[in-house]
Amino acid sequence: MNPRTHFRLVVLYVTVGALLLVLIGRMWTLQILEGERYGKIAAENRMREIVVPAVRGSILDDRGRPLVHNRSALVVSVNRTTLSRQDDGGEAVLKRLSKVLGTSHEEISKRIRLCGPTVKRPCWPGSPYQPIPVENRVDPQSALQIMERQEDFPGVTAQIQPIRDYPEPEGASAVQALGYLQPVTQEEMDEREGLKVTGYSGVDLVGRAGLEAQYDKALRGEPGYRRVLVDSHGRVTGTADEQPPVPGSHLVTGIDAGVQGAVEKALENAIKGARKGGMPADAGAGVVMDVKTGRMVAMASYPTYDPGVWTGGITQEKYEALLGKKNGEPLISRVTQGQFAPASTFKVSSVAAAVRDGADLDGIYPCPGSYMVGSRAFQNYGGQGHGPMTLHTALVKSCDTIFYRFAHQYWQRDGGRNPKEKPSDPLVKGARDFGFGSLTGIDLPNESSGRIPDREWKRKYWEETREATCKGAKEGYPEVAKTNPAQASYMRAIAKENCTEGHVWRAGDAANISIGQGDIVVTPLQLVRTYAAIANGGKLLTPRLGVAVVRPDGRVVREIEPPPAQKVPFDPKTLKYIKKALAEVPKTGTAGGAFGGFDFKRVEVGGKTGTAEVHGKEDTSWFASFGPVDDPRYAIVVMVSQGAEGAKTAAPAVREIWEAMYGTKDREPILKDGELPTDIPKMPGSGTAP
Repeated sequence: MNPRTHFRLVVLYVTVGALLLVLIGRMWTLQILEGERYGKIAAENRMREIVVPAVRGSILDDRGRPLVHNRSALVVSVNRTTLSRQDDGGEAVLKRLSKVLGTSHEEISKRIRLCGPTVKRPCWPGSPYQPIPVENRVDPQSALQIMERQEDFPGVTAQIQPIRDYPEPEGASAVQALGYLQPVTQEEMDEREGLKVTGYSGVDLVGRAGLEAQYDKALRGEPGYRRVLVDSHGRVTGTADEQPPVPGSHLVTGIDAGVQGAVEKALENAIKGARKGGMPADAGAGVVMDVKTGRMVAMASYPTYDPGVWTGGITQEKYEALLGKKNGEPLISRVTQGQFAPASTFKVSSVAAAVRDGADLDGIYPCPGSYMVGSRAFQNYGGQGHGPMTLHTALVKSCDTIFYRFAHQYWQRDGGRNPKEKPSDPLVKGARDFGFGSLTGIDLPNESSGRIPDREWKRKYWEETREATCKGAKEGYPEVAKTNPAQASYMRAIAKENCTEGHVWRAGDAANISIGQGDIVVTPLQLVRTYAAIANGGKLLTPRLGVAVVRPDGRVVREIEPPPAQKVPFDPKTLKYIKKALAEVPKTGTAGGAFGGFDFKRVEVGGKTGTAEVHGKEDTSWFASFGPVDDPRYAIVVMVSQGAEGAKTAAPAVREIWEAMYGTKDREPILKDGELPTDIPKMPGSGTAP
């Protein structure tokens, strides 16, 4: 044999042998080392997993009445992925579907397009890989057409699904407290374990606000699954395995539907009344708190909206209406997020702080019509003087000048415009001891903290706004001047002063704080918490809406206990003194007219009016109260933005709420023996809703 040919044969044999060894090694790896893994993959190729949704739990009031529950509906959904595989991108399918549903092809196309910065609603804000609901009020005949002609509707399903329903028992909507649901986004699916996509609202929707967001995990439950066997054509041949879903738990709240409905009605009446009187009355809040437990009995915010607007997608017009200032931003809860100057309702804090600093609780103080702070005269409301009086009468008659004097003297003692190293600022510290300027810790997302201004805050604010302020001082405000020259001139004068000295803590700043004016802002929730602390003897409670998480069969998963109450650092004698003074306000004080003819034998109420001046707007109307005075159980606050005097708008609304709760000679009370239920209500069944 030719040596060259022999060499070539040897090389060929070696190559073939090497290839055989590689093949044998690879087969051994696949069958022995990784056989189990590939066996599982092969099995999965013959199986499909169907996620079975869990029914979302209901949100209940203190008596077990549903504030939010579920109702069954026929829902048509479209799978974008399946449509994209069609030659025409699914256009023909959508056109056939629009005819069946009695809508336009354009409308359905809008509903399944993905939301983005430049895309107007309706659009899909959820994951692009999940079925997108396009209609949730489908009649059975239309659904049957879709299901019987699947060859004409690939990627389209019609299934009975639970959707959120809002029954509004006793007229109670509480929409800002309850919150709403939105589709889960792809980012959330990537970040959060346990989120599965099914096309069913019970799993694909997550809480976006309110209690729906705060207790989302408990309400959602756990989805189940069904693994089915399929042939090479994708046809189901049997069931390999299944796990039933675990329904979501119900959330029992402290809200009482009867009281909530009464607060909402009283707030609406107050706003309508103010508008009839010529006031803009653009927003408001009403809140009822249990002063012994911190339980939130009612939380109403105005303007409000229909929560059903989220079901089945929302149009751009409706979405902008919920967010826009033109419509009053109804998504915002004025109870927890609204921040307003508290005016004279804040004087309870100033009295407590002044007495703690050394003011005589039983002393007599002058109440002139005005008090000079530097070169400026700070006046009583209306400029009226009342002569010498006690702090008791100062609260009842709401004398401002007594508090101006306190604040001015403290400011001077701390060094005035050139403060000493550690100024005492007793009014600022007193306000913070009552919880103002801090989050209350309520079990709701996105709570506002309010603001108690001080020297540090003013300097920081000046540094942040100095450039814009100095620009206004130099150039003026030409846009404002076009419609309101006087206001533009005033704004420029203030800007000139603040440009150079905006960081200085002036005597006027201190004086304004003493009566709840100036740069101070609080939430209605913070104010009701403070009045609850005065009523209960000094316990600063953490507000709680949630009471218990309960399974559909009635088993209590957990009771929601608030953190231990803080003790406000004021002498109980001082708090008792303030409480006694407030009891006179509705009888002979600033709220006497609003409570004329009120049945104090049925329930004795104490409280304080507030009328906050707001530059460029009408006054904010406040009334903060508690009762019964001898054994306080509830605190109630109402606020109406641009609603005129506190005695004129807010106080009558609070009276209406007390009368609804305790009754009148012509009206049955909501409360039984002055009490609301304290036991966790029994679940009436194990269905999708109680």
